[in-house]
Amino acid sequence: MANDSIAIRRVALASVIGATIEWYDFFLYGVIAGIVLNKLYFPGHDQVVSTMLAYTTFAVGFVARPLGGVIFGHFGDRIGRKSMLVLTLLIMGVSTVLVGLVPTYSQIGLWAPVLLLLLRVFQGIGLGGEWGGAVLMTYEYAPPNKRGFYASLPQIGLSIGLCLAAGVVALLSKTLTNEQFLAWGWRAAFLLSALLVFVGMWIRLRVMETPEFASLKNRHAQAKVPFLEMLKHFPKNVMLGMGARYIDGVFFNVFGVFIISYLTQQIHIDRTDALMSVMASALVMCPFIPIFGRLSDKIGRARVYFWGSLITGLSSFPAFWLILTHSTNLPVIWLSVVVPFGIFYAAVYGPEAALFAELFDARVRYTGISFVYQFSGIFASGLTPIIATALIKVGGGQPWLICAYVLFAALVSALSAAAIGKRAQAYAYGT
Repeated sequence: MANDSIAIRRVALASVIGATIEWYDFFLYGVIAGIVLNKLYFPGHDQVVSTMLAYTTFAVGFVARPLGGVIFGHFGDRIGRKSMLVLTLLIMGVSTVLVGLVPTYSQIGLWAPVLLLLLRVFQGIGLGGEWGGAVLMTYEYAPPNKRGFYASLPQIGLSIGLCLAAGVVALLSKTLTNEQFLAWGWRAAFLLSALLVFVGMWIRLRVMETPEFASLKNRHAQAKVPFLEMLKHFPKNVMLGMGARYIDGVFFNVFGVFIISYLTQQIHIDRTDALMSVMASALVMCPFIPIFGRLSDKIGRARVYFWGSLITGLSSFPAFWLILTHSTNLPVIWLSVVVPFGIFYAAVYGPEAALFAELFDARVRYTGISFVYQFSGIFASGLTPIIATALIKVGGGQPWLICAYVLFAALVSALSAAAIGKRAQAYAYGT
């Protein structure tokens, strides 16, 4: 038992650190897109159009993620979880460092946005394979009655990664002049990834394959083509999983990505203050993710996810109302972001990994959860900053169309979670 306890803690630590690095790399691009890339790589007379073009390259990463999910999911279900996690971390790290080295539009013209686009594709492929493997390492190592808790731990990597991304940019923005920040400061944030990847690789190489997959491999019971087997045996679960994922992607990218450009361009607060609101939310989120993951072990994944979806979706209305009516009161603005994003959103993101893992058996689980999470991310996550920017323009600067869109996503996810609650037990614990 002592050895089992040490093993699961080591796996959990490796998954959290690896996921943190991957999410830092991925979200750093989103943080920078609306405040730097729109100026240096997509220059134009219309600020809204330039911002939307920058967010388009951000969205491309989400389009590439399903490809990464299918590729690494296939080999993760055929060869093993661990080896795929080492490879995805390396792909992500190299791509991020290279983003920090791309010349600007004024230096190489159209090649600048083209290179950004290409590197963003590789970022998406890397993260597409990362998420599923990271949560499965902890899920499949954990005892059945604690799988919600342990599967939620790699999810903390999202909040820590976002906190690091926003925090590093905020620090550089605060300590450098605007000219210095635009000239080279933002690049330093991308180059930092090289150090983080080195640490992550050292830790991940020290963990063993999950017992559940090792058992499959010893019995030569792996699926020959996991993706086809997933579509054949679990088509309804795939659709329900993608529906449940909707509010996660929409809410995160409204309050974690779009909100930065909204606060700076519409509310006209300082860029550093906008970044600090997101960073504070990410810090608050860290303890709440495992709290809700553990709650799902006690009262059920679908129940926590159902109520979490509804509360999260409804919270966007009072949050934006407070921002508008207290536009000069910085503590109120921060509170309006931190409470819905740091607390309510965790009720969705905490139980999500275990909820999706229990939709599939171990033969196709890496492929299944990766496809559900990453393919739905194209619509739920990647397009959200573009949609939100367009809705702001249509709404004359008012956020209520965005709030309506968030609520719609919440209703879809709540209904999907309710349906999952009736089906998931048949596949619980990967039997």
